[in-house]
Amino acid sequence: MAVRIRMKRMGRKSRPFYRLCAIDQRSPRDGRVLEELGHYDPMCKEVDARAVLNGPRIEYWISVGAQPSENVEVLIKKYGSNGTHLQQQQDALGRLGRKPVVAPVAS
Repeated sequence: MAVRIRMKRMGRKSRPFYRLCAIDQRSPRDGRVLEELGHYDPMCKEVDARAVLNGPRIEYWISVGAQPSENVEVLIKKYGSNGTHLQQQQDALGRLGRKPVVAPVAS
C-alpha cells in the first residue's frame, strides 16, 4: 500500500478547513484515513497559527515510506518538528489565546 500525507477538506462552502492525514493514495480526497496528523485553517487571521502539526507522527510516517503532497511538504518545512517558523507559530498561538504546541519529550 502506497501511503501519502495529504490534506482532507472539511468545513463548509467558502469556509475551508483541512486535516493533514496519512491516507492510501488510491483513496478519494475525503476518504478513509489511516491517521490524522494535524490541521490547517487557511481562514485564520494569524498566518503562523494556521497550521498545527503532530511532528513526531509525521516523521514516523515519512520514515516508513509515506510521501507528502507538495502543499503538505511546505507546511512540514515551516511547522514540522524542525520547522523554520516554530517560534513565530508559538507567538501567534499565544496571541490567539490557544494553547502553544509543545513537542513531546522522548524518554
